[in-house]
Amino acid sequence: MWMLILSGSLFALSVAFHKRYPKFQKFQIVLLVIFHWYSHLNWCLILYDVLILMVAQKKQTYKQTLPISLLYIMLYSTVRLAYQPVNTYNLLVVVYDFIGAALIVFLYRYFVNLETEKESYKEKYALLATHDPLTKLLNYEGYINSLQAVISKQYKFVLILLDFQDFKSVNNQNISTGNELLINISLILKRLFPDAYMISRYGGDRFAITTPSKENIVNDIEELLNSDILGFQVTYSITQFPQESTLKEEIVSIAEEKLFQLKRIKWLKREEDLFRSEKMRAVGELAAGMAHEIRNPLTTIKGFMQFSKQKGYNIGPWYDIIMSEITRMNELTAEFLQFSKPNISNMKPESVTACLGRLLFLTESDAVFRGHKLILKVSDESLYVYIDRDKMVQVLVNLVRNGLEAMNEPGTLSIRANREDEYVVIEIEDTGQGISLLEQAKIFQPFYTTKEEGTGLGLSICQKIAQDHGGSLNIESVLGQGSVFRFKLPVYHLNNK
Repeated sequence: MWMLILSGSLFALSVAFHKRYPKFQKFQIVLLVIFHWYSHLNWCLILYDVLILMVAQKKQTYKQTLPISLLYIMLYSTVRLAYQPVNTYNLLVVVYDFIGAALIVFLYRYFVNLETEKESYKEKYALLATHDPLTKLLNYEGYINSLQAVISKQYKFVLILLDFQDFKSVNNQNISTGNELLINISLILKRLFPDAYMISRYGGDRFAITTPSKENIVNDIEELLNSDILGFQVTYSITQFPQESTLKEEIVSIAEEKLFQLKRIKWLKREEDLFRSEKMRAVGELAAGMAHEIRNPLTTIKGFMQFSKQKGYNIGPWYDIIMSEITRMNELTAEFLQFSKPNISNMKPESVTACLGRLLFLTESDAVFRGHKLILKVSDESLYVYIDRDKMVQVLVNLVRNGLEAMNEPGTLSIRANREDEYVVIEIEDTGQGISLLEQAKIFQPFYTTKEEGTGLGLSICQKIAQDHGGSLNIESVLGQGSVFRFKLPVYHLNNK
């Protein structure tokens, strides 16, 4: 009896304190077998199962767990058959015990693997919730949480926001190349800021960095980022904690506002440079066109003057031609000066109906002389525009005369005035031969003309006048059907002050 009590007590203690005294685990099976031998109790199977579960807990694979488990069941069955008769029933029970042990191992490993996989998914989800999957840096949520954690510890730090200006154009061309560049940028930032509390990628091509504050940190960061070490032009803002704010929301807001203003300044400078280069290009084209147009009549005059030298300087036979060329140069110079005028004057509210009446008076005789019919239709006679009337009439007369000249046979030229939202739209439509798409793209360019006579500045001047009035001038044309010029001007409300 004392052996039964001793072995049972030692076994219970070894199980209860197996974590504190792991060496006793080696004797557990021995103590259980002794207890089973003296007790002759079949329910000891439960204790064997407990040992099997403890083995399965320590071992990581079926290969490690199953043999030991089957060994324990074999010991149990051997002891059991020692005090029970060996018959068919007890042998079937032995088989059942072996199957039960294997099933216990299988189910335990299955549920352990299931739980492990579940925990793994939780970790991955938690990582994705706070990290950028591409660069493995913190995302915006992780950035904000990390910033709050650093602020709560009252660490002095510098918040750096980076915006890569030229990255979008690269990413639009090739997404895979853009992803590679983002990964490279993240690696460079990790190398440049090894002591950073956090590095985050958010908003596509934006990065945020918090790095410990130290003496001359701002100058060091500016020198680093102003170099081309990152491979892209970068706009950045630097905000210091706690000098500029002690609150998370304020420090983020200040940093974002700084970045926005710096981006705005760079954008305005870039637009200014673009405008200047476009202006210089336009001046160059105008100068080249002007030189070409003036050189032609000068060449003609030079030739006739050389002929006159041989005739005793008698220019009589060529006088009319020379004067014609001089007149053409004078007209060209006048139109060029008008095209280059910087602004408009004499602006005041004018009735659209009155302007179109003036237009009809100036062009009707020319239309009748050419055999064409003029049709005027104004949908709303109360429409007003704020314009220089003389310049507006100049545009309309030019467009009407172009339309009349475009119709080789008697046709109809329609003049319509309508209101579209906050614009007055004047349409001048002819029934001529139309203009090809290629010519439509060039028709407003200075010195471009399809006429045998003309400077090619007329439509350019008309478009400039329209733009100076806050409007636009466009063309729609179909070959063989005719053209429509659309002259848009902002509506003027008479109650405006």
